[in-house]
Amino acid sequence: MATETGDLAARIRDVPDFPKPGILFKDITTLLKDGPAFRAAVDGLLAKVGKRDIDSVVGMESRGFIFGAPIAYRLGVGFVPVRKLGKLPADVVSVEYDLEYGSATLEMHRDAIGKGAKVLIVDDLLATGGTVAGTIELVRQLGGEIVACAFLIELTALKGREKLGAHEVVTLITY
Repeated sequence: MATETGDLAARIRDVPDFPKPGILFKDITTLLKDGPAFRAAVDGLLAKVGKRDIDSVVGMESRGFIFGAPIAYRLGVGFVPVRKLGKLPADVVSVEYDLEYGSATLEMHRDAIGKGAKVLIVDDLLATGGTVAGTIELVRQLGGEIVACAFLIELTALKGREKLGAHEVVTLITY
């Protein structure tokens, strides 16, 4: 059973030049298909988050859903999806943000988070920090308080933490 960080890292496949030349993509599908490794990743993130007062877990499309939903389930709180432009059916707040290789718009339902709600943001990867910085802005627009940001992987050379200000960041695997 995969329980150590090295065991989990060994289950992540590197895909060179995806989605464009010069990018080394960290493919987590090889970890996800391994039930014990997937469980260890979710449990490891929960252990890093620890005992905190959390009202909602926010996860970004699409791999943030994979980790955020089971974490919310285990914490007994709601899960709030952050989607790409035009994917949510009701009234939304939105923010444009920069990616490692372009820009995009994120949206969240306007009624997803109440003022003062304590929020854990979860995604699979912290790279340049653009996606999570955009998500932080959406939570702020709705009056939520970010308790921490949790990631399976952090690519430290891309310095994504610098875009997150004073928000606590927890990760399982660093490259």
